[in-house]
Amino acid sequence: MQKPSGNLPGHIAIIMDGNGRWATGRNLPRVAGHKAGEEAITDIIRVASEWELGALSLFAFSTENWDRPDNEVQFLMSFNRNLLNNRIDEFHERNIRIKHLGRRDPIPDSTLEAIDNAMEKTMNNTGTTVCIAFNYGGRAEIVDAARKLYADVSADKVKLEDMDEVKFRNYLYIPDVPDPDLLIRTAGEMRISNFMIWELAYSEIYMTEVLWPDFRREHLARAIEEYQSRERRFGSIREE
Repeated sequence: MQKPSGNLPGHIAIIMDGNGRWATGRNLPRVAGHKAGEEAITDIIRVASEWELGALSLFAFSTENWDRPDNEVQFLMSFNRNLLNNRIDEFHERNIRIKHLGRRDPIPDSTLEAIDNAMEKTMNNTGTTVCIAFNYGGRAEIVDAARKLYADVSADKVKLEDMDEVKFRNYLYIPDVPDPDLLIRTAGEMRISNFMIWELAYSEIYMTEVLWPDFRREHLARAIEEYQSRERRFGSIREE
């Protein structure tokens, strides 16, 4: 699949949905869907690098996902750890920079180690930034930002009356990564599910019925082409 012509979105965020339904439709356990989703993850990260996207954010595990069955949670911990450990050399060779957004507690130490190693190894890379949203919640991010701001105000590092949206953004998890231009959600659901609430304020949204394990670069290209057909006004009116 060739790179779409025209201006590409600088930052694409993806809610990777449909692994469970993919497995259920094949009379397989839910974890089989997550395993099948690995190929989609790898393909989309590769194409993001090949097409020189500025950033790609993947919603891998939410703060609400801890409520899933224990065996599925444990599988997802090891799955994400193993994916990073097995692919980090390739990602590094592709000049990809890995970043984590989300809370560290209560992620197991072995998974945190894989995340930290991936970030440390790729921290000086200058290609696509791949943000792994793991143990992430949009509301939690804003709460954590408010806590950090409160600490700085209490320590007289900043004045509350000087705070605005631009300065507050510096307290979010990845302030050095621009907001997503395009949000893609697979599997046909019509909601953002507590993902990047602050950052998605003016993102274009593209929903597809394709289940995540079946999502490939041609589907990404289709989403980008739809994005390119829209006029982004950021609250202003259309110019006649």
